[in-house]
Amino acid sequence: MDDVLSETLMLATASQTTPETLTDGQIEDYRNNGFVRIPGIISPEEAAHFHAAALKFASVGTPLSDRAIFQQLVNVWTQDEAMKALTLHPNVARVAEKLAGVRLRLWHDQILIKKPRNEAPTEWHQDQPYWPHQDSAHPISCWIALCDVPVERGCMTFIPGSQKRTELPAQNLADANSLFSICPELMWDERVTVPLKAGDCTFHHGRCAHMATPNFTDDPRVAHVVIFMDADTKFSGRPHVVTQPLALTASETIEGPLFPRVADYAD
Repeated sequence: MDDVLSETLMLATASQTTPETLTDGQIEDYRNNGFVRIPGIISPEEAAHFHAAALKFASVGTPLSDRAIFQQLVNVWTQDEAMKALTLHPNVARVAEKLAGVRLRLWHDQILIKKPRNEAPTEWHQDQPYWPHQDSAHPISCWIALCDVPVERGCMTFIPGSQKRTELPAQNLADANSLFSICPELMWDERVTVPLKAGDCTFHHGRCAHMATPNFTDDPRVAHVVIFMDADTKFSGRPHVVTQPLALTASETIEGPLFPRVADYAD
């Protein structure tokens, strides 16, 4: 365990949710609804530490996206030692495996920052249609609030049960009608908005439809997302920024140092 991770783990508090304190009800909610709110996946002190680290990295890192919707920085853990400690945080990984119920490996991480007064929502979408995954039935993302994220700062809203719609193509994050033009019946389903305190997170299935409100506040909304895939996920052959440099062939298992198994770093 590296020094940065050791120091941040020492900040954890007794109120932190761990695999041992995760309840059967939380697991059932995730598997039924496709998402679950988890209080205290990291401590408030850790959240403050990583909030500063994320903003520092964002000031010098090269974003994949820096548009009105959000600033997005991908595979941060391979570029910044401070954020690596959060991406490979054993509590995050072990809770993810317990919710998913299968062995997982890291797909990638990303810092997502909604700038103050950005006035742009992240529109309804599923994540997995963007990914070059073959045979990955249990993709799961941990969306960690590194600051308080009330509705006014750009929190997430989910459509419960929408993870069962596994046949949908990719949607447009900037088009409010994209998902519902593809799947009109989802327009009438229940929607659940989940504000978070710093250190809280949501876990959501890669097929659970979600959106995020604009940031109406004077402070940036800073979130770190750790995304996992089934440990035996294969490459579909479709282009993606994460796999593009790797010269993978279709049906090849996505593995190697960039995609460590949870079992190799968190068990």
